[in-house]
Amino acid sequence: MAATSLANWLRSASDDTLTTLLRARRDLATPPPADSGVLATRAGTAGSIARACEHLDTATLAVLETLVVTGADREPMDSADIAPLVGTDVPAALARLRELALAWGDDDAVSIPPAAREVFGPFPAGLGAPAPALAGLDFAEALAGVGDDERALLHTLSAGPPIGRTRDASVDVPLELAATPVQRLLARRLLLRRDDQTVELPRELGIALRGGVVYPEDAIAEPGLPTHPHQQSTVDEVAAGEAMEFLRQLESLLGSWSAQPSPVLKSGGLGVRELRRIARELDVDDTRATLLAELAAGAGLVAASDDSTPEWVPTTLTDSWLSSPPALRWSTIAQSWLDLPRLPGLAGERDAKDKALVPLSEELRRPLAPALRRRVLAALTELPSGAGVKSVDELAALLAWRAPRRGGRLRDQTVHWTMAEASAIGMVGLGALASAAGTLLDGDAHGAASAMADAMPKPVDQVLVQADLTVVAPGPLQAELATEITAVADVESAGHATVYRVTEASVRRALDTGRTAGDLHELFQTRSATPVPQALTYLIDDVARRHGRLRGGAAAAFLRCDDEVLLAEVLGNAVARQYELRRIAPTVLVSPYPLAEMLDGLRAAGFAPAAEGPDGRILDLRPSGRRIPARARAPRRVAPEPSTLGAEQLTAVLAHIRAGDRAATTRRGATVRLPAGGGADTSVTLALLAQATREQREVWIGFVDSHGTATQRVVTPVRVGGGILESSDNERFPLHRITSAALVED
Repeated sequence: MAATSLANWLRSASDDTLTTLLRARRDLATPPPADSGVLATRAGTAGSIARACEHLDTATLAVLETLVVTGADREPMDSADIAPLVGTDVPAALARLRELALAWGDDDAVSIPPAAREVFGPFPAGLGAPAPALAGLDFAEALAGVGDDERALLHTLSAGPPIGRTRDASVDVPLELAATPVQRLLARRLLLRRDDQTVELPRELGIALRGGVVYPEDAIAEPGLPTHPHQQSTVDEVAAGEAMEFLRQLESLLGSWSAQPSPVLKSGGLGVRELRRIARELDVDDTRATLLAELAAGAGLVAASDDSTPEWVPTTLTDSWLSSPPALRWSTIAQSWLDLPRLPGLAGERDAKDKALVPLSEELRRPLAPALRRRVLAALTELPSGAGVKSVDELAALLAWRAPRRGGRLRDQTVHWTMAEASAIGMVGLGALASAAGTLLDGDAHGAASAMADAMPKPVDQVLVQADLTVVAPGPLQAELATEITAVADVESAGHATVYRVTEASVRRALDTGRTAGDLHELFQTRSATPVPQALTYLIDDVARRHGRLRGGAAAAFLRCDDEVLLAEVLGNAVARQYELRRIAPTVLVSPYPLAEMLDGLRAAGFAPAAEGPDGRILDLRPSGRRIPARARAPRRVAPEPSTLGAEQLTAVLAHIRAGDRAATTRRGATVRLPAGGGADTSVTLALLAQATREQREVWIGFVDSHGTATQRVVTPVRVGGGILESSDNERFPLHRITSAALVED
């Protein structure tokens, strides 16, 4: 068979083919390859092949491994010889492999990169090395006299890996003296001895034991995904209910951290004790508490303070988020979850040092987490509207089949975590994707919020006040009513119908905010769908009668003196109005201004005050010297994830490759360069380029680009000067980078 090199195949490929390749394998385009030869070299490296294999499904990988088994990396293979060895659509798989330059050539001469053998390891497809001595052997006849124990051993090795360690491999024993299955198989030449402790199943026998194929059809067939049919409206309602519950719990977390922030561990993160405290307060498990904390931080609603003992404290974004409608709040949280470069599910796991991973710690950071989540949700978008998966295990198996070499050791766990988190925040309901989630995945945040608003229950404007001083909200309350009820009552149980309880402490809390007893009576009389119980009226009046008999205020400084006449003189002075001094006792004045500032003003007015501490001793308030705020440390920069190549970038790289190919195949005359290869002689090069400029002839140049890569071009010079060669294509080449040059021959 005539073999075609990868470089020649790429050189003859269409622009669309190369564009598809560069878009799928973006590592080949950085830096831009000088020509198709350089592109082929990169595409044939083991590392690049391994990355490309992450985009292949199990069936396509099976075809590639079968090509390795049959030796297509050494000589071209006919696809007709491959088809009987693998139970899948070989032409479709080959088309996909050609798109990624993992295979090339016509169907009767398919080749693969030699480094593919390195990628799949010493036992591609789980088969051993070939044994030429077994060529033409009738395996059915050879296996006819094999016992059950020997047959079981052979089938075990045929499933892969094909090697086994045993002491029976150390000696040769005739068949009539063999006492163990290994010794008998070695005597029959059905096993090969690799060393004194290792035996190997020959490739030919392994294929025969698999039924004459490398991969049987049932081993590489795409698994099905059983689903439950639901109405999409039902899915949306269930998801909206979960979303509202998650928002309520997140609001409670923000309120808890506003009142009692959790300390940041010295190593970063949220301690286990604090996590469990939060879980108890919110009445959730540790997993839900972890997700709440991670999303609060991911959405920018909380952050570590800059104090000497940092704490997790709500940010200024919290107030605007809390004042937004529920659907907009959900949209913010859902988008933050999609883009969160962390895996909250890792919390509680153990690291390599057997140390527990804690929420909000750096150990939970995984830059590829957003792509993994979108991959799981993308599988749900392929299902019919309202169809929910029956089992997450089956979804994980399907995704594993589609990309068996992607995801690492957490591949299947990530699917379970993603589905659990998506269900918790209302992206998924009953195993199906919610309408709002699908819109959000399409990049329409406003449309997603609108869809979620339509699915959420409509807010109610009335409550049900019970005789036992409980207040039942039969649905989500209007924002204004929710604020008023929360101020005067405590949440006793949450859900689709929230139950509040009015207590003496809650009524006092409402009065502390400036509300009066009349305001509370009016609230319940106008907003209760049931008669207001007399016990509630008595409770409000009783608490209001005792409320405020003791008053407290704030003062920055006080001024005391046993001489009431002197204090009267101070109050009659203009300095009293300047510093807002007022009498709270016959011998005590207070001011909202700082103590040092007030004393300086009194001294300027002719008085001689002194500062005193809590113990009555004189204090020295003189400043200790000038100070400036400490400079914050520069934040650690995180390298962004590489983005997909744009259309302009692909066009430029493709033009670069084509120009290099043209230069490599162009006939040229005598080349000028230094004998030692250290660069072109400047005078001779300038003369040759000047001649080409005058005669408008094409010239071949070899140069080193800014990446240090040697490349070549065919250009038509239009100007040479100032150390620069300008071509008719508006390209500029520094003369000191040109290593050789020659006129192009017609």
